[in-house]
Amino acid sequence: MMAVRRKRVRGALRRALPFGRGRRPGRPPRTFLRDGLLVGRARRYALLASIAMVAIVLPAEAHILVTDYEVTEGIATGLAAGQTLPLLFCFSRPRASWAYAFAAELVVLVMVEPHGDHPWSWLVPAIFPYLGILVTAALRESRRMLIAMWLATLAAGAAGTVTGDGIEAAQVNFRLMAFLSAGALLLGYGLQQWAGSQQRLVEAERITEAERARRTLLEERARIARELHDVVAHHMSVITVQADSAPYRIPGLAQPVVDEFASIAAEARGSLTEMRRLLDVLRGEEGAERAPQPDLARLPELAEATRRAGVPVELTVDGLDLPAGQRVPDVPEPVQVSTFRIVQEALSNVVRHAPGASATVSVKRDAAALRVTVVNGPAAASGADRPPVEAVTTGHGLVGMRERVSILRGTLEAGPGPDGGYRVAAVLPLTAEGVTGPAGVAAPADPGGPADPGAPADPGAAAAPATPTDPGGPGGAAGRPRGADAGARP
Repeated sequence: MMAVRRKRVRGALRRALPFGRGRRPGRPPRTFLRDGLLVGRARRYALLASIAMVAIVLPAEAHILVTDYEVTEGIATGLAAGQTLPLLFCFSRPRASWAYAFAAELVVLVMVEPHGDHPWSWLVPAIFPYLGILVTAALRESRRMLIAMWLATLAAGAAGTVTGDGIEAAQVNFRLMAFLSAGALLLGYGLQQWAGSQQRLVEAERITEAERARRTLLEERARIARELHDVVAHHMSVITVQADSAPYRIPGLAQPVVDEFASIAAEARGSLTEMRRLLDVLRGEEGAERAPQPDLARLPELAEATRRAGVPVELTVDGLDLPAGQRVPDVPEPVQVSTFRIVQEALSNVVRHAPGASATVSVKRDAAALRVTVVNGPAAASGADRPPVEAVTTGHGLVGMRERVSILRGTLEAGPGPDGGYRVAAVLPLTAEGVTGPAGVAAPADPGGPADPGAPADPGAAAAPATPTDPGGPGGAAGRPRGADAGARP
């Protein structure tokens, strides 16, 4: 019971404070300053405090001027208003507010005479709004301007010691204002520097996030290009072999036709050479990949590997035969590779972000396209007590899927399911024309937890045994769950 109460008190304090509140990863820190002016909750609280101070100080100072310094009520009220009212507009015009308050102090020096041991020249009630104005001005003004304000305050106090004709109260008042005004200016300037560092941190995080997203996209495109190289190189090799063997397979060809086949073979060899150079650029320092590219025939292996990781997976294939160890005929190789990768990443993220959730994989072929659907349910009750493998996500989970689908001119849909799980559906056309609609369109990710794009696939979960784990990871279809009732979400 006491723990619950302490938690409620801490929450109330965090909501009440205008700054210093903790933040979630990826969320920019809150600030109480913008362009040197108070904003938001801090401005509202400061304005309310200023109104209360003016309501208390103005009549108190007017009363002191009348009773202790023998000033008429009209003049006393005017002088008190001149020293306190500038506090109300210091949040929008701090320099002008200070100038008005300082000018009012000079008027007091000229029009009011010191009496006995009463404070002089800064009346005690007038000190509080003046210090508030100094703090607010220090939030925005430069260091040179703040030094000028402090020196002007010292000059007004020194003038008070001269007109006070040696009154001890004037000496004490001068020293007190020297220390208090310096402290107020240092406090405001320190807050100004702290708020500036927070704003620079926000800008640096924004730039870092943009660079991370750009790097993720480029890495994913390079990875897809390396995979497509094998497919294109195979076709170019077939063209070369057919062109070279045509004169031997087809007797009686005219010499111009033989020369044309020789030219085709030479161009194909040149294209293969250029593609190898391009592949060297794409690989960079990673080196060559020796494992064959995955295809549809390895989907059962992928499902079995995921089951061994503790995720129940149901695989349904309609309109296709998946011969073990052989590629599926009549389905373009880029479509097979993209299908395998999409399913792999979706299942990997179920393992990472939704402990105990079950998944259903459906691959259906029709006349024009291959339809891939991966649906996972909410995290099971037995897995809800177990934290997800990756609790913090970076928000780029659909980058790889979107790029793969866009290259094939297909469509991608992703979104939360009605039962708290998540659904990813991709339509990959079997022809070069693509499908109707914009390519690579994805539904917006759930704001509660975007998928992690850069996380590697779980080595024992969703990667096929013969397929190397991708170090960059194309992103997945699942995100972090929200308690026991949440499923994987991208």
